[in-house]
Amino acid sequence: MISDSRLRSDVLRLFPVVGRLSAAQQEEFFSRVGRADLEQGSAVCSEGQSCTHLPLVLSGSVRVFKLSESGREITLYRIEAGQSCVLTASCMIGGAPFPANAVIDDSVTALLVPLGQVQSWMQASGAWRDFMFSLVAERLAEVISVVEEVAFRRVDARIADYILHKADPDGRLARTHQTIAFDLGTSREVVTRILKDLECRGIVSLARGELQLRDRKGLESLNK
Repeated sequence: MISDSRLRSDVLRLFPVVGRLSAAQQEEFFSRVGRADLEQGSAVCSEGQSCTHLPLVLSGSVRVFKLSESGREITLYRIEAGQSCVLTASCMIGGAPFPANAVIDDSVTALLVPLGQVQSWMQASGAWRDFMFSLVAERLAEVISVVEEVAFRRVDARIADYILHKADPDGRLARTHQTIAFDLGTSREVVTRILKDLECRGIVSLARGELQLRDRKGLESLNK
């Protein structure tokens, strides 16, 4: 049961759907959900497992990824504050096992909504039902975009786009080559080779665990 008033306030701010439940449903919500605090690197769910709880992330980040038979990973999406997991939601709606893996990227505080409550509120609350279906629709588009990127776009163009969108306003990107490879579904060796080429051309400079964008126009020319 969640009784802490500050935590309740955070939930209502991050997940407006809870505020759209009736007063009785809100009290039922806070009496049924549990709180979880998970450390960075913790495994959350593995492919093939049953989905017993829907996570509502209050802080931190969860990375959801697919693992190939050869051991290569591709990041499907991240779940951050104010978000939940589309694959968990779809599994609960369809009664299927979890089709990917999830690990804590940055220490997480989340609420866990039991499967029985998710299914009950799907029938009893239009607001909750709309939340579940909108979650699936929004994240599904993101997953399809990842598939299109991997299938149809050159890796160098994808790396250029990644840097342009992930770097801070000063052009700094604090990511290891392996992290970039995971996020783009390629190998670390390919990422390193392309980044080294960009460095030789004066477009970026590389340091341990980070890079600095030096020539934005040069990088944008690759992202076409």
